Amino acid sequence: MRILTRLRARADAAYDTAYHHKLRGRFWTALEGTDYEESHDENRPKGFCYSNPFPPGDMQEGDERTLLVASPHEGLLAHVAAHLQDFPELNVGEMPFTVEDVSALSPDVGEPGTSGTIETGTGVLVRIPPWRFDEYGIDVDHDEAEFWRPEHTMEPFRNQIEANLDKKHGLFCPDYLPGPSDVEGDLFDGYELIKTFAIPVTPTTGETETWVLSKWRFDYTVRSDDHRRHLNLALDVGIGERNSLGFGFVNITERTRPGETELEGENAFP
Repeated sequence: MRILTRLRARADAAYDTAYHHKLRGRFWTALEGTDYEESHDENRPKGFCYSNPFPPGDMQEGDERTLLVASPHEGLLAHVAAHLQDFPELNVGEMPFTVEDVSALSPDVGEPGTSGTIETGTGVLVRIPPWRFDEYGIDVDHDEAEFWRPEHTMEPFRNQIEANLDKKHGLFCPDYLPGPSDVEGDLFDGYELIKTFAIPVTPTTGETETWVLSKWRFDYTVRSDDHRRHLNLALDVGIGERNSLGFGFVNITERTRPGETELEGENAFP
């Protein structure tokens, strides 16, 4: 589940690539006094993710942008939507917006047999824990988690995102349903790396770090109802770590149902 928010720039502004901390603060403000507030200080995935204000790029007064917020919790999204509607002034760092419209979306990868592509709208954060360095042949001069880079090969990336989604499945899905690691087959059929890049991030107020992120296209074919649930969970909570800072947000960009040709299939999902 997700909400789509239409924004309009209130003034000329340069695009602020360090938007993550400011947007996260607005969402936690919306959740103050709700049942979801208590997860703020818990050391676990928070149950929501969000896009950047897109399309990125410097803006002039009156320009339109779009913001998506996703969660497996309909109630959480309702609180965020209500807050955006009640307080339509949205300042994301140096980017001043007015919220013009908020609507609901329910993206779905499709029934078994459906194939498609999921693309990361924001950078994916994957860190390899030091106790797995030997297993992956990683030789570094530190004992802290290592940011995934292409030279580390695909194995640690695939393993880490599956383990991360397993954890989220345990938190946000019924206990009796099998998680991604409990079923045969990979989460995705194909992994196309678009780019890796490093940006400054403020994970905590007053603390700035440089994180290495990556952007991807993932191909999929839905094998079963369980696999469908796992892929839809990724749409709701994001791929990789620190999704509540806006990392790992994903969208369906192509989808072809059983019996359709690629030309008949849907594309350009929001």
